[in-house]
Amino acid sequence: MTKEMQNLALAPVGNLESYIRAANAWPMLSADEERALAERLHYQGDLEAAKTLILSHLRFVVHIARNYAGYGLPQADLIQEGNIGLMKAVRRFNPEVGVRLVSFAVHWIKAEIHEYVLRNWRIVKVATTKAQRKLFFNLRKAKQRLGWFNQDEVEMVARELGVSSKDVREMESRMAAQDMTFDMSSDDESDSQPMAPVLYLQDKSSNFADGIEDDNWEEQAANRLTDAMQGLDERSQDIIRARWLDEDNKSTLQELADRYGVSAERVRQLEKNAMKSFAPRSKRNFPSATRKTLDVNPGFFVFVIPSRLSSLSLSLNCYSIVKLTIQKLSKSGMF
Repeated sequence: MTKEMQNLALAPVGNLESYIRAANAWPMLSADEERALAERLHYQGDLEAAKTLILSHLRFVVHIARNYAGYGLPQADLIQEGNIGLMKAVRRFNPEVGVRLVSFAVHWIKAEIHEYVLRNWRIVKVATTKAQRKLFFNLRKAKQRLGWFNQDEVEMVARELGVSSKDVREMESRMAAQDMTFDMSSDDESDSQPMAPVLYLQDKSSNFADGIEDDNWEEQAANRLTDAMQGLDERSQDIIRARWLDEDNKSTLQELADRYGVSAERVRQLEKNAMKSFAPRSKRNFPSATRKTLDVNPGFFVFVIPSRLSSLSLSLNCYSIVKLTIQKLSKSGMF
């Protein structure tokens, strides 16, 4: 390697054009020079020989990468991936095989570029199986030649590529699709633009911590209310269940009055007394970590209820609180 070439190899380049000029400035190797360098690398592990082999073949990577310009990916990135393939080929090249390095390396260069294109052409990888990968890089050529496929052309392409007609149709559909911005900026919003997915895929209950807190509280509340219900007499338990735990067939006060042979007003009083009896049990049983209970005046206390929006302090009478809790647990299916 001459002094001039060493300086060129180490000099930084400012843009893609400068890089391409530098790559093309490296002299091509003759067959004898290439074999001598390959033997030094293969038998002696000479890294300087490997460097010369790589630098002298950079122009071929540029040439191959230009064939993939139609995928909308940066040319510099395609060249960089091709260079990785070239380095892998140089490391595996055996001078005794009897072929030139460029013939051996073209497979490795294309393989790296193909993998890069598949990873980056769409947000979601469009080809994962061997048949899909074959279709992806050959279907574009067929579409340029034939345009939109009819059924006969689909079957013809399938026969040529050794895949099924279903695979051809599926890949054609994937390649025709476009990525959509999940969170579209305000500048992009217009009547001609599709609605951003964030607007209709919004999940207001996606906060993991809030979900755990709600699940823990509902489980504890169900256990505490079960204990509280066991402290009531059988008639009071039946009234609570009929009035609050069976939403599909909720009993009226008059229906319960007829069942027990009392007035509707008496049933209402029994229901209210049962609700009030939950208040001291709630104060004793609910942990302060999830509920803070403070005496305000007889029959009233403060509940601090963790909410997805904020911690909400409510000053309610015990009758309303117990009704609210029973309704919540009944709807959740936990009580």
